[in-house]
Amino acid sequence: MIALSVNLNKIALIRNSREGNFPSVSDFARYCIDAGADGITVHPRPDQRHIRPGDVRDLSQLVSALPGLEFNIEGNPFAPPRDTYPGLLALVRETRPDQCTLVPDSNDQLTSDHGFDLRVSAEALAPIIDELKNLGVRISLFMDPDEEQIALAKAVGADRIELYTGPYAAAWNDSATLDPLLERYISAARAAVDCGLGVNAGHDLNLENLRRFADQVVGLQEVSIGHALTVDALKMGMAAAVKAYKTCLDSAAQ
Repeated sequence: MIALSVNLNKIALIRNSREGNFPSVSDFARYCIDAGADGITVHPRPDQRHIRPGDVRDLSQLVSALPGLEFNIEGNPFAPPRDTYPGLLALVRETRPDQCTLVPDSNDQLTSDHGFDLRVSAEALAPIIDELKNLGVRISLFMDPDEEQIALAKAVGADRIELYTGPYAAAWNDSATLDPLLERYISAARAAVDCGLGVNAGHDLNLENLRRFADQVVGLQEVSIGHALTVDALKMGMAAAVKAYKTCLDSAAQ
């Protein structure tokens, strides 16, 4: 089974456009869970443009009380504290999620758009990974489909990688680009599995392009989807959108 972890950042973004707590991020987490989601993902950023530290704490309590569900916190481990944002590592130490996905994003990025270059950052990441694993947190590194880099992810101590699927989604309507690019993802996932890493994926996956990826990328364990699922929820309702993505994953060949 390929797990679906629903990213709630866009629900928080809508909430933040007004004073108060409407829509409630925790309420939407419950809707997703009730509809069959396997986990909840958040990506708090220092500018608190969407998920806030309080959301992380609330969702941690919610998910930890429900057996079989997983809580995944994403973010840049090197981003310093800012205002009431205590830093990613402080939030992970406090809430002890099932998984922490480390991402090399900067404050001025609209969204994550590349994986780690571990030839540059492995030395700085190694003690962070060791500390968080000692807290019982599974560590996933946000990575491009590069077999050399994936071998370095294993060497630095990661448990999983999350393949950055933005380029795959961008190439969806161009078969000349898509087919060789998908082969890179297939080879990258195979390399990860061969060296003992779990494989996650995320970014711009949707109901149109998800099935082919899930069919062909052997070893895929989890996808994290937020933006497209939230857009689909505007059309069909949150519960129906979660169920549609679950159906897509459950029908994948693997």
